Order: sequence, then structure tokens, then C-alpha cells
Amino acid sequence: MKSFKNINVGNLIRQRVIESEMDISRLCNFFSCTEEEIEEMYESASLECSVLLKWSKLLEYDFFRIYSQHLILFSPPSNAYSSDKEKTSSLPQFRKNIYTKEVIDFLIELIQSGEKNMNEVINQYGIPKTTLHRWTVKYRKQEKDGKDGK
Repeated sequence: MKSFKNINVGNLIRQRVIESEMDISRLCNFFSCTEEEIEEMYESASLECSVLLKWSKLLEYDFFRIYSQHLILFSPPSNAYSSDKEKTSSLPQFRKNIYTKEVIDFLIELIQSGEKNMNEVINQYGIPKTTLHRWTVKYRKQEKDGKDGK
């Protein structure tokens, strides 16, 4: 997946089905639908949560994580002085600053490909400078170790 900005979950599901070499008859049985309805899901940019959950279970892939990564990368940074901090909620609270390997790889690729420089990544995605520097050093070290055969 090249970008977490434009998500077309139907295409991603189709890709995972192809990779899994899953037979269309199994899909139809699982969803109690026709091949045409499966194709409609492949063509859909978004699906209902309950349907996406079924796809995630069947294909053993967390499609919701793609949306979580989108939120991490593209939601506005939280304001430490916001009055919303004082409000409590019974909903689960998640930290925004938890970055997965996929997000780190995505950001490092932006820098290494020259699409963005470090300052642009820092400004656009709100990644702390020290964190981004640590990632680039670690990534280069791992790449070097891999090339050296270590």
C-alpha cells in the first residue's frame, strides 16, 4: 500500500483474496451471497464495519488497522491546552503517538525517495524530530546490516 491517505478497502480486500488464493465459492458461502455481490464489495471504496470485520476474520488481516494508520498520520495534533482534556469519556482512550512498523516504513520511504524531506515529514505528520532521526538511523543500520549479510 503506497498511501494511507486514500484508502480503497475493496481493492485491498481483492488483493488479500488473491494473495490468499481463496476460492470464490468459499467467499460466497461465508457471506451468504453471490459472486456479483462479492465483486461489488471489491469495487466499493468503503464497507460497513460488520462486513469489514467478517473480511478481516476470514482473510486473517486487520483491515481496520489501515484506518488507524490514517488517523495517526492525518489527524490534527492534539492540543495540550484544550478544554476537551478535562472531559471524561466512558469510551476507550487511545494514544496517537504509537507508530507501527508500517507507518515508520511509510515515512522513511517518503524521505529516502526524496518525495519529502525530514522537515516536511515533521511538519505534516507531527513526528518529533528526535523520533524521526532515530528511525532513519535505525533503518539505515538495518539496511546496511542486511546488505553486509550480517
